[in-house]
Amino acid sequence: MAASLFPRVGALGVVSLRLAVSALVLLLVCRPAVRGYGRADWAVVVGFGVALAGMNTLIYQAIDRIPLGTAVTLEVLGPLALSVVTARGPGRWLWAGLALAGVALLGRSGFGELNAAGAGCALGAGVLWAAYILLSARAGSRFPRVDGLAWAMACGALLSLPLGVAGAGGALLDPAALALGGVVALLSSVLPYTLELLSLRRLAPAAFSVLMSLSPAVAALAGYLVLHQGLALPDVAAIALVVAASAGAVRTATASAPAPAPAPATKRRTRPRTGPRSGSRTG
Repeated sequence: MAASLFPRVGALGVVSLRLAVSALVLLLVCRPAVRGYGRADWAVVVGFGVALAGMNTLIYQAIDRIPLGTAVTLEVLGPLALSVVTARGPGRWLWAGLALAGVALLGRSGFGELNAAGAGCALGAGVLWAAYILLSARAGSRFPRVDGLAWAMACGALLSLPLGVAGAGGALLDPAALALGGVVALLSSVLPYTLELLSLRRLAPAAFSVLMSLSPAVAALAGYLVLHQGLALPDVAAIALVVAASAGAVRTATASAPAPAPAPATKRRTRPRTGPRSGSRTG
């Protein structure tokens, strides 16, 4: 749906609509508290917001230039790298090699033909996706419910809105664009990010990433069925290699990591708020 909105407001306009509507919905529904948090807590929120804005901006720039399945395949290398780094033992290099083989298949004709800018944007989105996973887990441990996500979404909207206005101008206020932007915000930000944050309170980041390993396959299927983007057999094989590498790396990381401790911040703190805290508490 976001790709179908590109002709109306451009990739930057879609990001602005998505984050702005998502922030508005979350702030109205959650009504997150402002007081009672230290500088370290707000630093996590700002970093989380920067990761959200950058990840969405780069992946939409990529989707505007290369097929959806290919873009998400390159993007998922970020969580894959996170899983490889957190794993132990020689097996992790097998998964890294499979992923590199998949990328080599995608660029078999040269990234110039694939569109180097689109591929670079997708890889950059992958780096920020890995940062998003880590910061989302930390925000979930520092803020109750989804308050941290609401503030991070507001921060991301403030960062992306000037770019969207500069790129799309008054087209952002078109009723059809606003309606589609609202649907995109609900389906691709409000609902999934809320569910992801709640999941990361119960799962280690590595275990969470295994569920993300199917993203390239789902994206390729959506691109084929909805956007009518065909994929050659080598492209399908490349996506399969990255999916297998991601799943294998996460299983290795999960097996070698200790079980996650229960998250402490599932409800509001009851200690008196006598002033701002120093923020020395770890995530």
